[in-house]
Amino acid sequence: MIKSLYIRVVLTFLVSVIAGTVIAFFVSTWIFEDKLNENAQINLRNFGQDIVRIYKTLPLREADSFVSEMKQLDSYYIRIYEATGQFQSYGKLNGHKPAVVTEEQLKKVIDGGVVQDTPNGIASVLLGLPLKTETGTKAMFLETLAPPSASFVVKWAWIFATCSLIAGSLLILVASIFLVKPIKKLTKATKRIATGDFNVKLNIKQKGELGTLARSFEDMMHDLQQLEQMRRDFVSNVSHEVQSPLTSISGYAKALKQVNIADHERSRYLDIIIAEAERMSKMSDSVLKLSLLESQSQQLRLSTFSLDEQIRRVIVAIQPQWSARNIRFELNLKAVSLTADYDLLNQVWTNLIANSIKFSKDGDVISVTILQDIKNVIVRISDTGIGISLEDQKRIFERFFKADRSHSRKYSGSGMGLAIVKQIVSLHQGDIRVESEPGRGTTVIVTLPITTPTE
Repeated sequence: MIKSLYIRVVLTFLVSVIAGTVIAFFVSTWIFEDKLNENAQINLRNFGQDIVRIYKTLPLREADSFVSEMKQLDSYYIRIYEATGQFQSYGKLNGHKPAVVTEEQLKKVIDGGVVQDTPNGIASVLLGLPLKTETGTKAMFLETLAPPSASFVVKWAWIFATCSLIAGSLLILVASIFLVKPIKKLTKATKRIATGDFNVKLNIKQKGELGTLARSFEDMMHDLQQLEQMRRDFVSNVSHEVQSPLTSISGYAKALKQVNIADHERSRYLDIIIAEAERMSKMSDSVLKLSLLESQSQQLRLSTFSLDEQIRRVIVAIQPQWSARNIRFELNLKAVSLTADYDLLNQVWTNLIANSIKFSKDGDVISVTILQDIKNVIVRISDTGIGISLEDQKRIFERFFKADRSHSRKYSGSGMGLAIVKQIVSLHQGDIRVESEPGRGTTVIVTLPITTPTE
């Protein structure tokens, strides 16, 4: 079985061209043959009738002499048969093989009938006519010798077919090279991608199906490159985030092994170990939560509830975080009923408001507003905190990303909160975006459908 696409394409084209040319040749020959035979029959019948009139008008000897000197004998071959089967021929065969006259044909013509046959293909006609002479009825058989035009047509047809096959085959070979070339490029690119090399340039400029395939392949390659980079960043970030608390736990655990350590120091070390363990536990929960959300195996448990009441409850639940820093809230919460997953959205408002509190200064004001249109509800959470640079705004919803790493020690967190928020909003077929300016605060805008589609 032929596995090479190049060979299969070439063979398919060659077989198609050869079969098409052969079929076209035989069809055209068949059509042309009918036309030539039809014309030859008319000319031969007219010529035969002229000879019949000659023998009817002139004495036999004069008629024989007249016929033997006719110029038409270059194109016709005449045989005049006696009833006994003997015949007198007129004309030169020049390599032409005369048609066989059967006894039945001879008897039919002697009895006054007419015989017409095409024994040798194109423009070859055998015509039998009764010939009345002074010595009695004879049988005259005339046939056309292969005319120059017919032999020329046949020769030209064969030359045309041969040249057509050769030229067509060469063109197909060249065309198939250009046809298979981009596919070979795609094959090589696929093998390189399989080894982890995503720096592949196809440079395929073609349009049509192959061009579309190449563009789709390049888009896929770009997406795979981004996914690979995200995977590496994820592994790096997880390693970094896990290493820090593990180092602390290991260090303070070794310190606890000292015999002469004071009780208050022992208690402080234990508190640090517990805090770091809780930090790792929260990070692990966040990673699992995000993985569950991204796999879309998380089923939304839809219910209808009051969105403004939910946000108020979240603010009250995290009161210790903002009251200790004298942060105030300005609420403009329109009464809105929303059909969504209550617990997941509760986590969205908790993460977003907690972020605003974290990055606000003591005594700042955080504004929460609810707007509504026909199909959507819009929640705006604004603070006057440190803000986010334009470059970081493009990445803040990536897992483990922390928008100003110079403050990473000052502001604790794993960088998973906004990634979880983004995924929950997407599951509700909503949208989230950020408007921010460094030093002038941040506004997070969440748009959700009033009724979340079930699919």
